[in-house]
Amino acid sequence: MTLNTNTTVKQPPPSRPACAAFQLQYAGRDAAAGLITGTMAIPLSVGIAMMSAYPIKAGLATVVFASLVGWIFSWFKPGNYIGSPGIAAGLAPVLALGVANFGVQNMAFCIFLTAVMQAIIWKCNWQKYLLVAVPIYLVEGLLAGVGLKIFLKFFEFTYELLPGAEPVGAFWNIARVQMLTISLIAFGGFVYLFSKLKNTYPAVPYFAVIIIGVLFARFVPVPMLHVEDIAIKLTLPLPQIDGPMILISMFLFCLMLAVIDVIEQVMSNAAIEKIDPLGRKCNSNNSLLAIWVANLGSSFFGGMTNLDGLAKSTTNKLAGAYTKFSLLFLALVVGFFTVNVQYLEYLPKFSLAAIMMFSGYKMVVGLIHVTQYGRYALILATLCGGLVYRIGIFEGLLIAMIIHGIIHFMVYTQNEKIPGRDVIRRYFDNLKKDSSKFS
Repeated sequence: MTLNTNTTVKQPPPSRPACAAFQLQYAGRDAAAGLITGTMAIPLSVGIAMMSAYPIKAGLATVVFASLVGWIFSWFKPGNYIGSPGIAAGLAPVLALGVANFGVQNMAFCIFLTAVMQAIIWKCNWQKYLLVAVPIYLVEGLLAGVGLKIFLKFFEFTYELLPGAEPVGAFWNIARVQMLTISLIAFGGFVYLFSKLKNTYPAVPYFAVIIIGVLFARFVPVPMLHVEDIAIKLTLPLPQIDGPMILISMFLFCLMLAVIDVIEQVMSNAAIEKIDPLGRKCNSNNSLLAIWVANLGSSFFGGMTNLDGLAKSTTNKLAGAYTKFSLLFLALVVGFFTVNVQYLEYLPKFSLAAIMMFSGYKMVVGLIHVTQYGRYALILATLCGGLVYRIGIFEGLLIAMIIHGIIHFMVYTQNEKIPGRDVIRRYFDNLKKDSSKFS
């Protein structure tokens, strides 16, 4: 009897990755995490909408819509497993710039155009080139400049007085000093709680500053949040412009918005992958799919841009989330306050200031991450942040990139004696080579 040594043993098919949208074993944890993260997202979204010069209700509606889109796409095109989408603090001054230049009536068209650009980036998988063409440390510098804008904008809330209580004489009177003291105590308490609980219960500082602020306002008259109850309705995102030059300006603005949004999402995905409780890999291109679809839909009801924010995603993870099922409960919480915005007027402005000042502060100290790239990167990122703060987001980033390009050109042509034409050729060769790392 002869044994057949050529018999092929069939290997079992590779196991499919677990569903990113729902797993029964984690359903309870995901539900609780969504409720906690949704509650934490409300004041953060309110502050970002205000910084963006958008109606607060439009910002909240964007969070609800983006969460639902994120959950739906996680069934068949998961980008990450615990990311929490919403409006981003890093894009707030960019959107405010758009509102100032083009008017809020044209922002729906801008968001629509941004979504189309992001769809092209997604389809061609161009985000890998953006990450090389725009160094990460320049993005960190841009975010630091934006963070400083946010911090100083909401610092004004810390000494704001009730209408009619403005001093006639000196700016700093007893009432203003008292208001500033109350606000700084709230901010200091928030920072202290966050430093103690950031790795265990990061949502607690948000709950604390809100609950204590609401209770405090019951006994002491302080400035309160005012929310305009606008109508959320579906309309075509058509532009209202006078000439072709405005359209060109809008195109450049949307290109900047699309690039920053894409890069921020890719950076967030890298961080979300590190904190995933099961060590699952992220797919940035799938995340971009959910982003541009959500942005496209958002443009039809006057919403904002979205991405998976790291602050909310971290809270989602530490609150116990394992899948995107948590987004349904996040949408439920935020949706309640979107429909019932009158309840947001119980929030004192000093509590909102504490949360948003901390968000701005975190973006500024993000420059610490740049130190790993060396002294040159830190200097250029700091310069970029200063330019963004002083002269504008688009102009600041553009000037920083031009300086970066000139320095590299001079180093290659002067130190290595390489002809300028070869320097440019080498740049594109390196761009292609380095981008392959993100494929």
